[in-house]
Amino acid sequence: MKKLFIFLFSLFIVMEVNAQQVIPLYNGAIPGAKTPPADYKEAIVTGADGVTRVSKVTDPSLIAYIPAKPNGTAVIICPGGGYGILAIDKEGNNVAKKFNEVGITAFVLKYRLPSDLIMDDKSMGPLQDALQAIYLVRKNANVWGINPAKIGVMGFSAGGHLAASLSVHYNDMKVQNQENISLRPNFSLLIYPVITFGSYAHAGSVKNLVGDQPTDAQRRYFSTELHVNAQTPPTFLVHANNDGSVPVKNSLAYDEALAKNKVLSEMHIYQAGGHGFGLNNTTTKENWFETMKNWMRNNNLL
Repeated sequence: MKKLFIFLFSLFIVMEVNAQQVIPLYNGAIPGAKTPPADYKEAIVTGADGVTRVSKVTDPSLIAYIPAKPNGTAVIICPGGGYGILAIDKEGNNVAKKFNEVGITAFVLKYRLPSDLIMDDKSMGPLQDALQAIYLVRKNANVWGINPAKIGVMGFSAGGHLAASLSVHYNDMKVQNQENISLRPNFSLLIYPVITFGSYAHAGSVKNLVGDQPTDAQRRYFSTELHVNAQTPPTFLVHANNDGSVPVKNSLAYDEALAKNKVLSEMHIYQAGGHGFGLNNTTTKENWFETMKNWMRNNNLL
């Protein structure tokens, strides 16, 4: 704990929130960022549905959840929200606490949401933050008792698209990395993810990330299934057949690409559940988080 204290206070401004450490992603100026307008302020709203949503993020951070007895595995969690908001509790903090129960160190990524008001290139801001997140976690793995070969990424919905983008574009260097640290996740956990910007795209995510008239090059770059290769991380996917927001064909396309490239993968498709069920698909007694833990055990991550 002494090493952790010295490290955090020497490199970062650290705030305690519910005994969790909030770590700014960037030490100083954020590359590619613009000074936001005076009225552009981060907002946190809890709706009538009980879901807490964060918008207008200008200062990206990692919320670190450190288990009492770390087992060496870590996961960076990307909440969803169509690249317009972040469902920070339902698809972030609550999930991190579940990981802590089994000794996994979890980091909730509060990433910047695309906006021309705060970024030179809004389409690359979220991916830049994801790259910076894995850079920080792997660079300082020993501080948190993490095995640098067991750092994964998880994402829900549009956060799943960000996680998949990191999983296929990890060599597309958009952050300072003088140490040449690998930014490849060791595994990916994709929960009802947006995958393609093609025929089965989630229109809201496409519009928010690349605008109303994306170029063919942008659609191809952000169609993650087109960039899977033999080095893509092993992946666990969850989706519902009746997802009316992000068609199940998104997960099917990614899994097909993984299988084609002989990448270890496992996919669970529920007959119902719709979109955005978080940890609890109330239409089934089967618990996808427990199933995911079995997959992690099979791959020596638990």
